[in-house]
Amino acid sequence: MIDIIVKGGPVMIPIIAGSVAGLAIVVERLWFFRQMRLDTYGFVEQVFTYLKEGRADRDLELCKAYGHHPLAAVFRIGISRSGLPLDRLEKILEQAGNNQVQKFERHLGALVSITGIEPLLGFLGTITGLIRAFMSWERAGAEVTVSVLAAGIYEAMITTAAGLIIAIPLSLCYNYFVNRTKRVAADLNNHSIQLIEVIAEIREERP
Repeated sequence: MIDIIVKGGPVMIPIIAGSVAGLAIVVERLWFFRQMRLDTYGFVEQVFTYLKEGRADRDLELCKAYGHHPLAAVFRIGISRSGLPLDRLEKILEQAGNNQVQKFERHLGALVSITGIEPLLGFLGTITGLIRAFMSWERAGAEVTVSVLAAGIYEAMITTAAGLIIAIPLSLCYNYFVNRTKRVAADLNNHSIQLIEVIAEIREERP
């Protein structure tokens, strides 16, 4: 493996550095998403039950217990400010939801940049490798052999392969994280609307 990396030339240095950075982001994001597990249906039902029973204090305790999850964090803000006008409460919940979604989007910009740059570095290695091969050909002239061209061809092929091998799985991971984030954003929006509707119903029942 070390021999292959060396034959890939200097362009392999940023390619490997990008792979290490990308892997670190993927591992960190996987750990983050793993911590976000919650039975959202059961949680929402319990919150609404307490709310309709007038036990907002139990709701706040429940939300605090699951404070690691974005839905619990948003509900805690909404319930603690349930006395505000509904239009104002809606804006507050929307802002709280956006703040939570930003946590899920953390480092994804860097990951997509690495995913795009890795193949470009591979293609750069292809060009530098071909330049090296043609320069060797020029120096050898009529006595050119495959062994003379081999170093440049190795560099061209290895860097291209390395860039693609790194970029493809990172791209799949990025798409997975983006889809998970979109689902979280949709859940936050839907459940926030439900919370506002429940609060409005309670106000109508208890003028």
